[in-house]
Amino acid sequence: MTYAEKLRASAHQVGNIACMGLDPQLEVLPVEGGDVRTTLNEFFQVLFRRMVLSGLIPAAFKPNIGYYQALDRPRDEDFSGSQALADVLDMVENFFPGIPVILDSKRGDIARSSLNYAIEAFDNWQTDAVTVAPYMGSDSLLPFINHFSKERGVYILNRTSNPGGKDLQNLQVQDGEGTSSLYEHVAKNIITYNEGLGSVGAVVGATNMAELEEIAFLYAPKQVPLLIPGVGSQGGSATAVMNALRKVGYPVGLARINSSSGLTHPWKKAPAPDDWLQMCEASLRTLLEETKLWM
Repeated sequence: MTYAEKLRASAHQVGNIACMGLDPQLEVLPVEGGDVRTTLNEFFQVLFRRMVLSGLIPAAFKPNIGYYQALDRPRDEDFSGSQALADVLDMVENFFPGIPVILDSKRGDIARSSLNYAIEAFDNWQTDAVTVAPYMGSDSLLPFINHFSKERGVYILNRTSNPGGKDLQNLQVQDGEGTSSLYEHVAKNIITYNEGLGSVGAVVGATNMAELEEIAFLYAPKQVPLLIPGVGSQGGSATAVMNALRKVGYPVGLARINSSSGLTHPWKKAPAPDDWLQMCEASLRTLLEETKLWM
């Protein structure tokens, strides 16, 4: 099964295009005591069980590797954060079979270094897709794209959801076709990379709706997968995103609309409330309803 086929199949399996970010912050979690690995393991076990029992299953999961590796202490031979990530990936595979996992690592280097990062994401962590940065050019992206071909997905940062994204991404650049924003130029490259594969997608934030609609219009006929962060805590609206995608005729089953902290710890600050699990369930239910595949 190609990555594009896996996206479509999982969306139809669960009836939505939601992506659940798995970016835990130890200081706000309801589980107390124990080491890092035990704490994260217990938290996600409880949350995932409730999700399955309640039938709240998103169409993708996206752990950000930095939230886990920041908990490692390699000089002390402590890799509990990375071990916790391995546990979480195992849990996702067991609780939610057939649902793709996107490793959010935003790697970008050249030659063998870039290939090493691809091996890290696809062979070592055994994830379905990875996020990458394009600003070192084609030789930083092609090791991801060529080495793993159609079976794994590669999401290239295009127009990101953070406020500082405009600092570079909106710069005007000159090419053979005239002047355009840098993010538009990157979008054209992504279309080229995706030709014949269907596995090369773009990260486009929900916080810049006019630009999202513009980019989705370009991608619609080319079947470019979209990963759309920025919903929830960053202010983006899943409903507005869905409306924009449908307006331009984008194939909705190829998109994933992501929310992270708004799903795993919507209370934001410690201490966690007694009804934390109900809060997570309510947030998930809302996102899944707003990202329904069929209206």
